Formats: sequence, C-alpha cells, structure tokens
Amino acid sequence: MPVYNKLVRDKILEIIKNNGQKSTHKILSNEEYAKELINKLSEEVEEYKTDKNTDELADIMEVIYALADIHGCTPEQLEDIRAEKAEKRGGFNDKIFLIKVED
Repeated sequence: MPVYNKLVRDKILEIIKNNGQKSTHKILSNEEYAKELINKLSEEVEEYKTDKNTDELADIMEVIYALADIHGCTPEQLEDIRAEKAEKRGGFNDKIFLIKVED
C-alpha cells in the first residue's frame, strides 16, 4: 500500500474510487495548504527538470495559479504583473547569461 503524504489534484479521490481502491486523506488548513503548495511546486519543477515536457510546465502553472489565489491574485492579474515586469526589465528570450558586473 503506497503512502503519498502530498497535495493532490481535486479529482484524484474520485479517480481512486473509480479504480476500486480506497484512500485516506484529510483537508488541509490554510497554513498547511500554503506550505504544501510550495512543496508541490518543488516537486513539479523537479519533474520538469527530468522530463522536460509541456505537461510538466502545465502542472507548474496550475500550482502557481493556486499560490497566486492565496495572495488574492487571479491568473489574469498574475499575467498582467508578468507582462509589466517584462515590459520594464525584459524577458529571457535573448538568452543573456550575466557573468559579472564591475564598478
């Protein structure tokens, strides 16, 4: 019997049940949820580093949207913040790798 002890997507319990399996779970407090989202973000980033595919990037975005929601920020507002930063400081398209800055 596998033990996961991790945050899972909302429909996972239904999928487990439909597979004829039983699960044990709990509903997290807001503080636990915020902590587990950060853990989930690290997990998803590690999976992307291994698999390097867009499915993993979508998983990362899902976690980021949930984290933004904790801050009262919608995906659209988050995109506006991203776009504003890109306008002011640029993106990463030019592949610039800064070595050092001297005074």
